[in-house]
Amino acid sequence: MSSFLSNFMSFSRINGDSRVAPFVVLLLAVTALASASNLLMPQDSVFYVSTYTITLLGKYLCYAMLALAVDVIWGYCGILSLGHGAFFALGGYAMGMYLMRQIGDRGVYGNPELPDFMVFLNWSELPWFWHGMDQFWIAMLMVLLVPGILAYVFGWLAFRSRVTGVYLSIMTQALTYALLLSFFRNEMGFGGNNGLTDFKDIIGFDLQSDNTRVSLFIITALLLCGLLVLSKKIMQTRFGKVIVAIRDGESRARFIGYRTENYKVWLFVYSAMIAGIAGALYVPQVGIINPGEFSPINSIEIVIWVAVGGRGTLVGAIIGAILVNYAKTKFTAIMPDGWLFALGAMFVLVTLYLPKGLMGLVAQFKDQQLQAKQRSVNNSPNDKAEEGHA
Repeated sequence: MSSFLSNFMSFSRINGDSRVAPFVVLLLAVTALASASNLLMPQDSVFYVSTYTITLLGKYLCYAMLALAVDVIWGYCGILSLGHGAFFALGGYAMGMYLMRQIGDRGVYGNPELPDFMVFLNWSELPWFWHGMDQFWIAMLMVLLVPGILAYVFGWLAFRSRVTGVYLSIMTQALTYALLLSFFRNEMGFGGNNGLTDFKDIIGFDLQSDNTRVSLFIITALLLCGLLVLSKKIMQTRFGKVIVAIRDGESRARFIGYRTENYKVWLFVYSAMIAGIAGALYVPQVGIINPGEFSPINSIEIVIWVAVGGRGTLVGAIIGAILVNYAKTKFTAIMPDGWLFALGAMFVLVTLYLPKGLMGLVAQFKDQQLQAKQRSVNNSPNDKAEEGHA
């Protein structure tokens, strides 16, 4: 066991940065502890963790994965995307289509082929893009392909045209808003305003079961840890070093011969796929997916999570997502009308006083401790005694 942990710590260390491995170990330990407390402890025990709490934690981890996706593209490449909520929602709809097909004749109208909303709208047959979505592997393939292809097409057009800065951010926001309006239409075949809901089971397991809820929570935590380590390792490669060079000076990177648009496109695709995976894990745990997930406000919130935690750190983005959403859960109950103002104020204050987020604050504190230690060593009594003897 100690050998495994040693190898994992070595694998997760990026250019001397060992923050990833301890965070992963801590996250997995908390996941295991919460899961065991739900399944093994009696409900009247003080150590019991309710299924509601497990579902809430799973939702936070999905948001953390989404923040990781944004930090990959914003923190390391300098591309501020205000449209990653679109990739998240597309992954969620792909999973939702599979879950709807699993309902079969258990729906309100008892139609074994058509989902309830299609029966209600008097549709006579299943749309072509719904065929095959009753197969889990096809649905999971769509979770990756649909956001990935959209990101590739959008990125190829935008980056080849050398659209950067605020103009690119506006374009990404326009993309997600266009999808929002499209998915609201009943003619699209995705449930319109109500979206997709009333899911029964996933690959044969009851979604209302405590075991299934815990399993989804564990899978989310494992995938989050895996994607975190993978993203860190990518940034250690030559590809990652070029990405950072593009962020710091794209014109210089282009001048020495790098096709910067190609690097940006593929990183954008990778980031979109992570967002799609987060959306796919989110839907069975929350139980619904609707066009509201495309809202531009959601994409702006993701940027705030990353900024609060510290962009360009990955671990900070995950911590920021968890903390902000936990605060949102608490304060929406206390001050529902003022939460959005608090969120905006938080973003402004972090931008002004914590430009590197919470992780930057931790790094600054460590530097101060190190400097204080060095000063104490330099001013030690032994040094003064040697100076007096001389």
